Formats: sequence, C-alpha cells, structure tokens
Amino acid sequence: MSDLVEFRHLKYIVAVAEAATITRAAERLFLAQPSLSKQVKDFEDELGFPIFIRTRQGVRITPPGQMIVAYAQEALLKRTKIIAMARAVHRGEVPPFRLGFSSFINPDLLQLFRDAYARLFPDCLIHLSGGDPLHLLHRLEEGTLDGALFPMPIDGQDWVMQQVARDPLVVCMQKEDPLARNAQVSLSDLAERLTIFRDPAVHPSAHNRLMEMLSQVGIVPEVSCSASTPVDIQWMVRAGYGVALIDQRTPIDSALTTRPIAGIHWTADTAFVHHNDADHLALPLVIRFAQEMRKSMSGKKPPLKDQVRPVQLELLA
Repeated sequence: MSDLVEFRHLKYIVAVAEAATITRAAERLFLAQPSLSKQVKDFEDELGFPIFIRTRQGVRITPPGQMIVAYAQEALLKRTKIIAMARAVHRGEVPPFRLGFSSFINPDLLQLFRDAYARLFPDCLIHLSGGDPLHLLHRLEEGTLDGALFPMPIDGQDWVMQQVARDPLVVCMQKEDPLARNAQVSLSDLAERLTIFRDPAVHPSAHNRLMEMLSQVGIVPEVSCSASTPVDIQWMVRAGYGVALIDQRTPIDSALTTRPIAGIHWTADTAFVHHNDADHLALPLVIRFAQEMRKSMSGKKPPLKDQVRPVQLELLA
C-alpha cells in the first residue's frame, strides 16, 4: 500500500471514530457513505482485523482498533504541525528561538541542539543566553526565553522538563595527586578531600540534592571553596584547594584528571526546560528533538583524559 493511500485511510479512520457513525463521517469528509464504508473495510482487510464493530446505532472501536485510531490521530496531528512549520519557514515567519543554557552543561549538548535546530528549521535563527539556573528560570517565566538547557533538579510546577542527558559524576583532581594513582577514589578519601563545590546560590536545589547524596554515604563535607563556573572550579583544583565532583563529560584542564567513586553511581542530569505557557512556533518540534537527545548522547563515550582508564560507572535507571 502506498504512503498516500495509507495516509488517506488514517484520515478516514479518525473521522469514523470521532463521528461514531460512518454516515456522519462521510458527510464531514464530503464522501459518499458507500465509498467511505468500502475503503474502511478494505483497510481492515489489509490489516487482518476489524477496527470497528458495525451496529444499527453506529460503530464501536475494537481493542486493536483503539491502537490504530490513536496512531492515526497522532500521525495526523504531527503532519499538521510539520506543514504549518514548513509554511512558516517558507514565509520567513519563524521568530528566533531564544535558548538559555548553564555553563555547567556539557558543551556537546549545546552544539547538538544548535545543529539539530539548523536542520529542522533552515535559515531560522537561534539566540543563545548563558546564565545560572535561577536567572534562566526567571527569564523563562517572564517570557524572554523560549527554552533552556541546565542541570536538574528543578523545583516548581510551572515547568515542562525533558531529560536530555545523564552522565556519571566523577572526582576531579590534579594529575600529580596521589589519588590519581588508583582507578577509583574511596569514600573515605573523598570525605577528606572534597572541599570545592558549585556555588550553592547558583543552583540551590542541585546543591541540596548533592548534600543529601553525600550525607547518605556518611560524608558531611566542608564547602570551603565555591565557584560559579566549571572553569573556576578547575582553577581551584589546579591551585591545590582540594578535589571536586564534576560531570564525566566536562572538558578539563590538561593538568587535571578524573576518577570514579568506588561503589557509587551518581549522575549529573541535564534537562531541556520550558514554561507551561511557552508558545514559540517551533517548540513542538524542539520538544520532539529533545526527547531524542538523550539517546544520541548515551551512545557517545567521553574521551579518556589520560593513561589510567577509569572504571565504567553504571548509570542510575
């Protein structure tokens, strides 16, 4: 069966399901009732099972028919949105997509997003704005950003979140640090050396969650050094102020290295976030792409930083 015929059948199936009678569906479609009835029956014959049970009062949808109707409704809706977007691109009516991002997200994610947007919406602009999560959430709320990429968790009921990455948390240290001689860092060594953190004010909910996880394994660290960017954190590590926890995919200074924590499988999770009231024309397709981003990133392994191969972490489910 050709794609064109299949699409036409999907239109007919949805019309019959919504009208609950073939007669009323035929009127809505401006078709003769016998013609519509035959085409639906031909489609059912090709599938090998009935979508509808015909009665004198109308039609009832069969259990397998429910699956076909749901698929048909989704397919028609996606087609409508894609055609509307294509027309908007053709007419030059797509406004710039305003994307916020935290400096703590994996740079590969931002590049992946930019490249995908360029493929989805040729010749359409994307405007980037960096900032800390609290500032980005405020801008999403006031409508000056359409979406943002930043670390989870995110508090509040006003946000629609799609997780796009989950990467191991590892210990960042100097290459000459004695801890680097081992393939893993023990919890006892981590408890003694972990002093450098992301500034709690930059992302309070993420900091609180990290403190909870550390507490659960008996570590109550002293936050003696804090920084607002990954670059500042690495400078503190390089300067000898202690060790820090970072995303395994974070690009690091050549003087530094990373090791996993023995027996621990913590992750740094990143989400694409938009406000419940966001209404950018491209948002539906951007959300669909965001749903695929995690799959794309999960297939890429971070490069090894040095000769000692870290033990592979098992990610949280």
